[in-house]
Amino acid sequence: MNVITVELGARSYPIYLGEGVLPELKRVLQGMGVGGAVAIVTDTNVGPLYAEQTEALVREAGLKPVTCVMEAGEAGKRLAQIDFLCGEFLAGGLDRSSCVVALGGGVVGDVAGFAAASFMRGIPFVQIPTTIVAQVDSSVGGKTAVNHASGKNIIGAFHQPSAVIIDMTLLATLPDRELKAGLAEAIKHGIIADEGLFAHLESNAPAILNKDLAALELPIRRSCEIKGAVVAADEREGGVRANLNYGHTFGHGIEAATAYSRFLHGEAVALGMCAAGFLSLDLGLVGIDFLERQRACLAAYGLPTAWSEIPVDATLAAMKHDKKVRAGTMKFVVADRMGHVVHRTDVTEAQARAALESLRTEG
Repeated sequence: MNVITVELGARSYPIYLGEGVLPELKRVLQGMGVGGAVAIVTDTNVGPLYAEQTEALVREAGLKPVTCVMEAGEAGKRLAQIDFLCGEFLAGGLDRSSCVVALGGGVVGDVAGFAAASFMRGIPFVQIPTTIVAQVDSSVGGKTAVNHASGKNIIGAFHQPSAVIIDMTLLATLPDRELKAGLAEAIKHGIIADEGLFAHLESNAPAILNKDLAALELPIRRSCEIKGAVVAADEREGGVRANLNYGHTFGHGIEAATAYSRFLHGEAVALGMCAAGFLSLDLGLVGIDFLERQRACLAAYGLPTAWSEIPVDATLAAMKHDKKVRAGTMKFVVADRMGHVVHRTDVTEAQARAALESLRTEG
């Protein structure tokens, strides 16, 4: 088992990563001094697979499990879900000594974390990510949120978990489309911070897509290390943490413009990275070889690199509601070489539009 620490002073927390590490939950809960009831927030896909095992671990820790099941999918990431969960917490007997366990993918983690941050003005929570996108990205860093019709993750709070338990064996039941979508975030980590990670992903696509845990361990571990270090340096996204948004300004715009129903998050981010790569080329920061290498890697994982029907105007409008907009100015994260990115606020609307238009055709 690997143990990676996110260094945040008194709020530092461990990430337990390995095969068969789910039983760590019992020790984590006992170490946290949790009392009474523990809410297990999961969804209709993950609950039938792993809720019973998780409930047993909570009972072994001497606590009462209260399982709350959401409908699976991005559509459940809304304020009404927070109201529902807080009602379930009260009905189950949770109080300020209680804890929330997020058992599922990125949507479950975001919603459960925000509910934990809101309930009785904040109780602790533990992340047990069951998808690649959650294991390599969303479970680490304390960002919790729900969507608004005008933009993604607009309503939320920073609320760091007390621990993250990444059991890679839980990926065995992950659908192929979800696996591929999640790997977009690992590819992003390579582009922004580690060319070696990117090269590993380039060279090992068949094994990784076959869920070879030996091949998957490095992308998951390095992603956690990269994100953990960035969060430790800039918890609330005042500077370097924005690096993690490479491809996300465009990607979030695409998700909002399609009512979060056309693409999985990682698929939208893949398109967003292609647009960000085009913008990087347009700004003279990279050559065409960077663009081609990025596109080839995304394509190797079955991720979209073009969309002929992209609603450019609606996507641009949604991008203007992005959380990174300051005084009406959009901030873009762009690459200046493989493994490194920079921030630019001098991008014109015409350049952003051209980047989106570039998605209409391959190459």
